[in-house]
Amino acid sequence: MAEEPESTVTSHESLIEKIADKIKGHDSSSSSDSDSDSEKTVASSIKQNVFRLFGRERPVHSVLGGGKPADVLLWRNKKISGGVLGGATAVWILFELLEYNLLTLVCHILILLLAGLFLWSNAQTFIYKKEPHIPHVHIPEESFLQVASALRIEINAGLSALRDIGAGKDLKKFLIVIAGLWVLSIIATWCNFLTLFYITFVLLHTVPVVYDKYEDKIDPLAEKAFIEFKKQYAVFDEKVLSKIPKGPLKAKKLA
Repeated sequence: MAEEPESTVTSHESLIEKIADKIKGHDSSSSSDSDSDSEKTVASSIKQNVFRLFGRERPVHSVLGGGKPADVLLWRNKKISGGVLGGATAVWILFELLEYNLLTLVCHILILLLAGLFLWSNAQTFIYKKEPHIPHVHIPEESFLQVASALRIEINAGLSALRDIGAGKDLKKFLIVIAGLWVLSIIATWCNFLTLFYITFVLLHTVPVVYDKYEDKIDPLAEKAFIEFKKQYAVFDEKVLSKIPKGPLKAKKLA
């Protein structure tokens, strides 16, 4: 009879030990979870404090709109990106270096297409004794309307932005736009529209991918440049902009 209590006591002790081990495991897991959460919050706070060019908070791929256009600009598919850039280079060489006329090029392309189609259809009729199936090519109305609607929205947004800038709501933005247009007008005297468009196209296919690859090195340099620009703008504001009289405008607004 004395052996039964000892077995029950040992079983109770083993049960208590198992429960204690589970509690310790739960505490350790919860502590590890809390540590991981704290590490995540610290990492997120560090990421928020890091300076990013133009104040972006999303990856470069998302800033460029995502999807296939962003893949092309960031060279996610080297064959497609190289083909697009090579095609643009061929067009620029054709029109700028070889001085080919657009209307002449369109006429020559149509002549080649019509001649090839004519020869193929006659050969098909002569060999197989039946008319070839020529597919109908047409532009879908829905796609055309979507492109026109997107273009209309962008044009209206640009006109609205120009109206706000011209209304004098933001003097800093006004000066930046004026300086940008002045620089663009100077660049336009150096080259024609096609060359300028080609340079912009090449920059769109090189600058984003270089920045996406070396953003950790470019962002600190951009931060220093931005700080220096703010210092120079503060000096310009103190010496020039602050001396511009603004009393009558404020009086009219209050009236």
